[in-house]
Amino acid sequence: MTVSIELSDEATADVRAAVEAGLAQHATAVGVVDRQVRPLSAVARDEAGLVVGALLGRTVWGWLHVSELWVAEPNRGKGVGRSLMLSAERAALERGCHSCYLDTFDFQAVPFYSRLGYSTMGTLQNFPAGHTRFFLEKHLGHVGAA
Repeated sequence: MTVSIELSDEATADVRAAVEAGLAQHATAVGVVDRQVRPLSAVARDEAGLVVGALLGRTVWGWLHVSELWVAEPNRGKGVGRSLMLSAERAALERGCHSCYLDTFDFQAVPFYSRLGYSTMGTLQNFPAGHTRFFLEKHLGHVGAA
């Protein structure tokens, strides 16, 4: 069989759907079920309705994966990030999740996540060059306890 490879900046909806369906089919074939992938986002807006922070992620197999968290500079240190994280964790619990994982960098929010109860499970050195990427996890049994 001959195949062609297409490179692009972003996958189309039909490609994403094919990947999700293929992964779910493979997992089911090896006895892993209930993948239940669902996107999750939490958005913080100011009085004018402008986005001042947001969390993007998804839930799958009982885990919340936070892929991105951003808070606008003027709103940092005011509880916006904490509120976004705790809201996402509560939603994950409602979806039946037991844990959360995410990654961040040494120049970003490791202390922030530590205060929320996250612990480091791995690192990548020189990602980007001269910095460390941290992979963190948290058991969601005590949301808001940090």
